[in-house]
Amino acid sequence: MEQIRFDDIERLRSKMSADFGPWSEPIEVTQEKINRFADVTGDHQWIHIDVERCKRESPFGGPVAHGFLTLSLLPAFKTNAGWTVVGQRNMVNYGANKLRFISPVPAGAKVHARSRIVSVEPKPQGTQITQETQVHVVGQDKPALIYEGIVLYVK
Repeated sequence: MEQIRFDDIERLRSKMSADFGPWSEPIEVTQEKINRFADVTGDHQWIHIDVERCKRESPFGGPVAHGFLTLSLLPAFKTNAGWTVVGQRNMVNYGANKLRFISPVPAGAKVHARSRIVSVEPKPQGTQITQETQVHVVGQDKPALIYEGIVLYVK
């Protein structure tokens, strides 16, 4: 696997692309996972946890995952882009430019993600990388989530 130092701005910029990288391994979003997320966040809205009511009343025909549950899976997606950033002291989630919940993730669905580098900027504390990630329900063209996140690789 190609290793690129966090402070090698030109090599990192060479990884910027309009094209997304490979798909990650899929992750199943079970009803149990949705229920546990509801317990952690206190968001017990019926559209997520009441299976019988969802069958009767939901436009989705069953429970759907919380949007923020889908977002929280980002660190768990395992992808082999063929390269990795090395040499930093640590990485810090710096923020987000964009977050959109485009389509629902039904309970029991599998989701996967793919990303692309949008920008690489030197900063006094290290290197800031902005990455766009799309999460899709496996087999669907329309993304469930689009996230443009910013990570600071600290000196």
